[in-house]
Amino acid sequence: MAGPKHSCGVVGMNATYNVVPSLQRALLVIQHRGQESAGLSVFDGKYVQTIKNNGLVDAVLNENSLRSISGNCGVGHVRYSTTGSHGAINAQPLTVQSVKGTVAIAHNGDITNYHALRENYFKQGWSFLTDSDSEIIARILSKHLYSTDEPFAAIREMMSELDGAYALAIMINGRLFGVRDPHGIRPLCIGKTEGGHIIVSESAALISLGAEFVRDVEPGEIVEIKDDIILSDKPKGPINKAHCMFEWTYFARPDSVMDGRCVYDVRKKIGIILAREAPADVDLVMPIPDSGRAHAIGYSVESGVPYEEGFMKNRFVGRTFILPDQSARENAVAMKMNPIRSTIEGKRILIVDDSIVRGTTLMKLIKLLRSAGAKEVHVRIGCPPVIAPCYYGVDMKTRDQFIACTHTVDQIRQSIGADSLAYISINGLVEALEIPKEDLCLACVDGIYPTRIDGEKYRYD
Repeated sequence: MAGPKHSCGVVGMNATYNVVPSLQRALLVIQHRGQESAGLSVFDGKYVQTIKNNGLVDAVLNENSLRSISGNCGVGHVRYSTTGSHGAINAQPLTVQSVKGTVAIAHNGDITNYHALRENYFKQGWSFLTDSDSEIIARILSKHLYSTDEPFAAIREMMSELDGAYALAIMINGRLFGVRDPHGIRPLCIGKTEGGHIIVSESAALISLGAEFVRDVEPGEIVEIKDDIILSDKPKGPINKAHCMFEWTYFARPDSVMDGRCVYDVRKKIGIILAREAPADVDLVMPIPDSGRAHAIGYSVESGVPYEEGFMKNRFVGRTFILPDQSARENAVAMKMNPIRSTIEGKRILIVDDSIVRGTTLMKLIKLLRSAGAKEVHVRIGCPPVIAPCYYGVDMKTRDQFIACTHTVDQIRQSIGADSLAYISINGLVEALEIPKEDLCLACVDGIYPTRIDGEKYRYD
């Protein structure tokens, strides 16, 4: 419910019709991936037009703002900043001029060598308008577009300079490209519409457009999305996959399918495995809405303990993570989640959540349950203890954020006020994902990274 925050969602579309309404609708579907800013850029046959600002999709990209633009090719973006400031200047798509035309980029992920690249190019005389790592991507691409006639080659050269995580929707005038980093850390998929194609962070957006899922963009792959065909350039040599496990456990919508696994099925299986690994003598199982719901259903199915909804979520309360201090965020939790006394009173309750970072929100929720008459409150978590920072686009940057770095499981239990606490094991999580461990990024729970990070353990040493 109040877990780590993701960086962004991207979409791109090329079709025989005006794609602006479809881009806006797709961004509404992936709004959960970023609520700080929204925007889209379209090519009208002559110019690239961009509308973007801080705010939610339906505020920034409303009927009035979109009335003046149209085009058959475009890219869109929703943002939660993890690299770069919160100002509207960093809203995306980010556009720059190149010798091949206007480049518009929508980026999901974090470039881990951003500061080194920026410093290097700054010393060469480059200037920058933003402090976003997406700008360095756009400018490096523009540099390589100057030296080659082929965008595929320019994008491949750009990728050779980047480290970290990136899923990109790139428009160069009226040509649309999708790019996924060599490890496939961040998701990107392709869909087919009547009269066009779409690339988007999550397949759930395809359903809203009546589009057919075609496939995922493969790690390290560049695709050009035309209205009738897909062109592909795949990397030479072996691929070391490292799909972010948090996409399945927390970030993505349950109705999305990523790299062959349905998010809802994974979360339900996490609950099933949790029930096997950490049973409890309780009267009912309930979720922390919304991300813990499928986990709790799985736990109930496997354990035979009845499933109940014990919290009513107020969906009209503002986002708690943007409030200025922890006290304000904790007070907002009480406004956002109301316990259902008739379900809770006198019961031994087991609550299931997706993750624990600081533990403060869960502590507040447990207090609410006890105030509503819960006899016991047991906690099960669908992610192993978070012990290490994420450098790939999740807002978990320093170890002092993680209660599991300084507390044992029993100390965490005492801190949040639970009668018992258990996390799924790393092996249990891998089993639920049904993806080989070597193809996952588990760095935040095992401290081993798929790319070289100063001071961190590298997977391939």
